[in-house]
Amino acid sequence: MSLQTELAKRILILDGAMGTMIQRYKLEEADFRNKALSSHNHQLKGNNDLLSVTRPDVIKAIHAQYLEAGADIIETNTFSGTTIAQADYGLGEDWVYQINYQSAKIAREVADEFTAKNPSKPRFVAGSIGPTNKTASISPDVNDPGFRGITFDELVIAFKAQCKALIEGGVDILLFETIIDTLNAKAALYAAQELFDEMGKTYPIMISGTITDASGRTLSGQTTEAFLISMEHVPLLSIGLNCALGAEALRPYLQVLASKSSFFVSAYPNAGLPNEMGQYDQSAEAMMKQVEVFCKEGLVNILGGCCGTTPDHIKAIADMAAQYEPRKIALANN
Repeated sequence: MSLQTELAKRILILDGAMGTMIQRYKLEEADFRNKALSSHNHQLKGNNDLLSVTRPDVIKAIHAQYLEAGADIIETNTFSGTTIAQADYGLGEDWVYQINYQSAKIAREVADEFTAKNPSKPRFVAGSIGPTNKTASISPDVNDPGFRGITFDELVIAFKAQCKALIEGGVDILLFETIIDTLNAKAALYAAQELFDEMGKTYPIMISGTITDASGRTLSGQTTEAFLISMEHVPLLSIGLNCALGAEALRPYLQVLASKSSFFVSAYPNAGLPNEMGQYDQSAEAMMKQVEVFCKEGLVNILGGCCGTTPDHIKAIADMAAQYEPRKIALANN
């Protein structure tokens, strides 16, 4: 069964937060190291992507919990899997390839196990590709607005390497997510298309932007509609929004995408807004009721959770979403 076929039939459920689940394991520095990293001279604790290599059992267990909760699509543990982000930990290209390849392989194995148990509910793997910790259109130095910490070409090289490793590891989809800078996203799309040309094969691409505050704009200053217009030259599987805001605050921006996009629309908000300790308190029931509005209004095709969400949140969302029809679009556009 193809992804597009399933999307035409029902709202597909994306998994929840990886980092939130990893925190439950109370891991220490030793968990982020193996024999090859025993004498690595950078602290590695906090480099969650690396756990796919050093503690694959943890990552596999988290994927299984989300699939058990009803997720149709699980994301690889690779949000910071570029050479750009991994440079902060002193890890180069070889480690970046391992992180992405092993993350995809783990997710593929677990997804296939669940599909084999219930072939009428196929499970898919999305390669998670974060925005990197550098932006191509925003200066990191307030005293030098013209300065850039990264170039477009450098981003293309990094994104292309990550995409290649994820594909070789077995992903079904490439998911460029939590986009704060449209130029970074342009580089990611360019990298993917260049890779597809070289491979002679294409993969579905999901794009998910982030509205950073009440202004309704991304960090690089675009409205939701402007973001859509900037992305729609590429034949995307879906476009959507994730992170930053809770579900209630995300609704008006999803309405824009739902009314103007010729692609499937995705949404995976945080579990409310963080408290003064940076923790997310919104219960699964409360979040479910907020995202139910998206379903009632026919705004979404893919629905899940971001920061602070757990398998409990995903189960509540999955059970609710099963009662609603997906947003209707012209399939000829996909």
